[in-house]
Amino acid sequence: MCGIVAYIGRRQATDILLEGLKRMEYRGYDSAGIAVMNGGVHLARAIGRVANVEKSITDRGGFKGTMGIGHTRWATHGGVTELNAHPHSDDGELGHGIVIIHNGIIENYAALKRYLQEKGHTFTSETDTEVLAHLIGELYTGDLEKAVQSALREVTGAYAIAVMCAKEPEVLVVARKGSPLMVGVGNGEYVVASDASAIVSHTTQAIALADYTVARITREGFRTTTVDNIEITAEIRELEFDLEQIELGHYEHFMLKEIFEQPRALRTSLQGRVDVKRGEIRLGGVGEHARRLANAKRVVFIGQGTALHACMIGKYMFEELAKVHAESDFASEFRYRNPIVEDGTVVIAVSQSGETADTLAALQEAKQRGALALGVVNVVGSSIARETDAGGDLRGGPGI
Repeated sequence: MCGIVAYIGRRQATDILLEGLKRMEYRGYDSAGIAVMNGGVHLARAIGRVANVEKSITDRGGFKGTMGIGHTRWATHGGVTELNAHPHSDDGELGHGIVIIHNGIIENYAALKRYLQEKGHTFTSETDTEVLAHLIGELYTGDLEKAVQSALREVTGAYAIAVMCAKEPEVLVVARKGSPLMVGVGNGEYVVASDASAIVSHTTQAIALADYTVARITREGFRTTTVDNIEITAEIRELEFDLEQIELGHYEHFMLKEIFEQPRALRTSLQGRVDVKRGEIRLGGVGEHARRLANAKRVVFIGQGTALHACMIGKYMFEELAKVHAESDFASEFRYRNPIVEDGTVVIAVSQSGETADTLAALQEAKQRGALALGVVNVVGSSIARETDAGGDLRGGPGI
């Protein structure tokens, strides 16, 4: 998991990018980097926390420019080195001044890298992301949006990317499949980020990009298409939390803040859902599937990490209270097995972000096999929330 942020507008980009990266540093803190467009690409990368990049930029006299991209990394492909830090560029000799940031995994990067090396490309890092940068450069013929679309049609895996090109200094192209990405829509400016925490201090209007969506953004506006260049209409929605929720306040650290906020979070989650007189819990759209739930023969909870711990509690409670056979399973194991999904199977995906890749893939697998797909997530409009037949929003506030 990494955090990405991009800005295009009329304000200086560097401070906005640094602020966004600091808000998303929980998504990765192996290394970080920023690229700003101003008569060419100005790039700074550093191992460690975002503060190290900030110092590097300050030591160089600062970066001026009103469009830029930034990244904070949790290493997947390649070790923790400055060369492996993002942003990555296309080929120094064959390229076009293309820079990219990426959250996700390009599964077929090795085959693409061999193809590009045969074309004469030279790589400086161990990452899958640099391969994607070179591929976009190889396919670039004067239109960055089309080059990104063409490259993504060749890619297998998950991605949330933001791309700039020195030959098109007024254009930012972003795209998403499998990894979260939002576009904050301001007054003549746009802030793109992995989650809303980097956006909400600038605008409360945002677009949650769907899978296989590409957005071409300028200061004058934006357009959204599929990777096959079919134009689609993006839905702008209101962000559902305010800046106070993601600030540390008077607490020493965020874990302490979350501990003290637990009573309020629990009250908010249950508000309007408990009918004390009838002794019932009501969960909106779940009621539409009451017949299938009443006839359920087996319930499978799937999740990763601490969400899996919640699944284990859910399994216990379903068997204890509902007298229904229940299981809890690693989503990553479920998706790669040949899972048995019989009539009367209900699969419940649990994920704070609603974007956990293994959990999403497992849910899709179960749904394709005929299971009733339910979700318990904390982000309305997330990938898992959209994929389910019904579910419950935890209302726990932003994850920090």
